[in-house]
Amino acid sequence: MSGQGRSRRTDPRRRGATAQGRDARPSGESPAAEREITLRGMRFHALIGILEHERTVPQPLEVDLTVRSSGDAGILDYRRLYDMVERIVTAGPTDYLETVAERVAHAVLEDERIHQARVAVRKPHVALPGPLAYAEVVVRQDRRTNR
Repeated sequence: MSGQGRSRRTDPRRRGATAQGRDARPSGESPAAEREITLRGMRFHALIGILEHERTVPQPLEVDLTVRSSGDAGILDYRRLYDMVERIVTAGPTDYLETVAERVAHAVLEDERIHQARVAVRKPHVALPGPLAYAEVVVRQDRRTNR
């Protein structure tokens, strides 16, 4: 890309502000608009499972994270979301995929701008007697309904 056009800013504190002190919005954007951000197919190696070898040999895991916030919430930094997921996934050993998904959902909801989280955790190498692409657990948590 050339140096022409709009500059990119990743720090929400550096966004342009109007004379009233509010963040500038693109033309036509409703203040009540909802945003959905998805990080799909994040890949990590983690100590996950209850079998002896699963607690000592890292295995591949794949994680999808979708968060929702209001349009008034400001910009969410994708890198911070990714780093948070990475810290949780690689902190093991962890027994269950459910535990990883619940920890990720809980952690992202600590950011008060986020009101809903959906986390899918996939484990492609599962010790089962037949063919299987992966095992997956999905957790949804909503701050507004406490589910």
